[in-house]
Amino acid sequence: EILFKQPKSSCYGDCPICFLPLSLDPKKSMMMACCSKLICIGCSYTNTIREMEQKIERKCPFCRHPAPKSEEEEDGDRMKRIEANDPFALNLMGLKRFRDGDYKSAFEYWTKAAELGHVDACYHLGKMYAGGEGVEKDKKKRLYYLEEAAIGGHPFARLDLGGIEENNGRMDRAVKHLIIAANLGHDESLENLKKIYKAGLMSKEDLAAALRGYQAAVNAMKSPQREAADANRFRC
Repeated sequence: EILFKQPKSSCYGDCPICFLPLSLDPKKSMMMACCSKLICIGCSYTNTIREMEQKIERKCPFCRHPAPKSEEEEDGDRMKRIEANDPFALNLMGLKRFRDGDYKSAFEYWTKAAELGHVDACYHLGKMYAGGEGVEKDKKKRLYYLEEAAIGGHPFARLDLGGIEENNGRMDRAVKHLIIAANLGHDESLENLKKIYKAGLMSKEDLAAALRGYQAAVNAMKSPQREAADANRFRC
């Protein structure tokens, strides 16, 4: 029951400024090093334009901390959040370490973040156990962390679980995972559902409901500010 319960929102939550659901695209939100808040592309863009027009000091759109003037200063702000055991900062540092090829450090950061309840860290740990990068491959631990992430509203974890269930021949469970992800606005999950429907493995009514849920989620993520940021190719 817990695993297949539809989350109210994705694990990314809402932008703390405009209170609209954050996009599932990581390029359309920005984590502030000073307070570890995820700010949407629209609010970040609007704040940047305001600062430029008024010729005022750049500050965090949320906590108003002065923007770092160098990469070293930004790293210093982030380390303060890590030392305070901020799970968002720990997760981001894990991602940086992983991209640098330091899988051991990435695992340590993600493990600590996951222990503090960070959903994205659970997802990354699941992927590590699937690929055997920095850890031994472990199907049970992979499944555990992916399910923890899915319960927390992680659409990409749902996609992976759907693939696992499909490979195991349990199409009914695969469809449930993909419908939940589609209802969170996940494009790839919706496309997979369309393929499953064409193969005659799900009902027209279930696909129609998933399409409605997907569109509602996508519409909820829209705003004039975010559209203006997209039109001007602004990226966080």
